[in-house]
Amino acid sequence: MRRRRVDLTARVGSVTLPGPVMTASGTAGHGAELGRYVDLASLGAVVVKSLAPYPWAGNPAPRVHEAGTGMLNSVGLQGPGVEAWLTDELPDLLAAGTRVVASIWGRTVADYAAAAALLADAPAAVVAVEVNLSCPNTEARRAVFAHSEAATTEVMVATATCRRPRWAKLSPNVTDLCAIAGAARAGGAEAVTLVNTVMGMAIDVDTRRSRLGHGGGGLSGPPIHPVAVRAVLDVHQAFPDLPIVGVGGVVTATDAVELLLAGASAVQVGTATFADPRAPARVAAGLEHWCRRHRVGALDEVIGGFHG
Repeated sequence: MRRRRVDLTARVGSVTLPGPVMTASGTAGHGAELGRYVDLASLGAVVVKSLAPYPWAGNPAPRVHEAGTGMLNSVGLQGPGVEAWLTDELPDLLAAGTRVVASIWGRTVADYAAAAALLADAPAAVVAVEVNLSCPNTEARRAVFAHSEAATTEVMVATATCRRPRWAKLSPNVTDLCAIAGAARAGGAEAVTLVNTVMGMAIDVDTRRSRLGHGGGGLSGPPIHPVAVRAVLDVHQAFPDLPIVGVGGVVTATDAVELLLAGASAVQVGTATFADPRAPARVAAGLEHWCRRHRVGALDEVIGGFHG
């Protein structure tokens, strides 16, 4: 019997991807590190670790702690900076034939603008820039830009210098995520990525000290999946025309389908890659199988299909 064809083409604003499954920033390295496990060109895109306009050392060790089925991390956005990445890391991704989403961050609005400007002349394979407004692992983690509507809009306006579509990566650690998403759109975001990690902490009861070198960190993995699903649903219902990239605890195809039904146009696989570096490809294959089993011919038939 002939296999039913499934059109998994994903559209995130003006960006068209051959599939909806990407890596998540911070979990797949700066370049082609996962290339020995996954055909990177087969993924929708590779989202690289967030880059500042300068090299950044990150936080002191220990940086990662297992938290049940999830993970606490306080890596602190360690990276070589945009210029070094363009020279040293991007070529391997280009050679792999993948589409790339560059992620940027900064300590000030000027930092974001500088990082974006450095990407203005990047190769066309860099299809979008994800503006990380929401990492909780910086020195000022309680005052990240995504906690303020005004700051979110200001950063998004400043990053237009990248001259390509921008996705705003937002935090679940806010009172009104829909208001922040609206502010990102007002600043020029073509899409929002929902969600970044949930603020958390682990204490060593013997030493009475934090298990992470920086104190608190960000919780990711399966424990935050329901938070991500709710965030995607709320923002999709508030802004039906705003594309959403869903991320948070995606381990299986079922997890991905949940985010798509809630309103995501594409998904990212992050923490799962630490246990299984083939996870993004496995989720993508499982999603195609789910579509066949449910007689879904195209991804558009799933997106926002939650019935309430």
